[in-house]
Amino acid sequence: MLNEPVDPDVDLHVPPRPPAARRERQGPVVAAVALGGALGAVARYGSSLLWPTAPGAFPWTTMAVNTAGCALIGVLMAVLGAARTAHTLTRPFLGTGVLGGFTTFSTYAVDIQRLVEDGKAATGLAYLALTLLAALAAVWAAATGTRRVLCRRRRVLEERRRALEERRRAPEECGEGGRTR
Repeated sequence: MLNEPVDPDVDLHVPPRPPAARRERQGPVVAAVALGGALGAVARYGSSLLWPTAPGAFPWTTMAVNTAGCALIGVLMAVLGAARTAHTLTRPFLGTGVLGGFTTFSTYAVDIQRLVEDGKAATGLAYLALTLLAALAAVWAAATGTRRVLCRRRRVLEERRRALEERRRAPEECGEGGRTR
């Protein structure tokens, strides 16, 4: 194989290995993703035990799990985007780990294959489209709703802060010595 001609368009460059310090910092991230993934997978398995799908039936449980997981991903991304500070492992643990382990798009693909193989191609196609639409709509609605709630909450907190500041200043402006009871 070494003497075979090589296509000049193929990049055979091997990138340098990351420094040892960088590899060491990835350990906590991998652990957070693994722990979160285990929790998410257990939750998904539990949902399949609670709401089992009969062979050949429409896979409502998988569709519901994927839709709910996508909604939670939308909430998580909106909250983390608005948060001024969040622990560096929050996103890997909750997003990649828990919600990545909870949602199951591989089962979704296998369900579609089974439906088609069982002669239910129309149902498989409907499942394909419905899950995709529901998942995308869930992410969008949850992220949009969460951002609105967070904005409303921020405004209310800001109004309360201003009202407290005005109450604290009012006695000083009236010459009452600064404190009221």
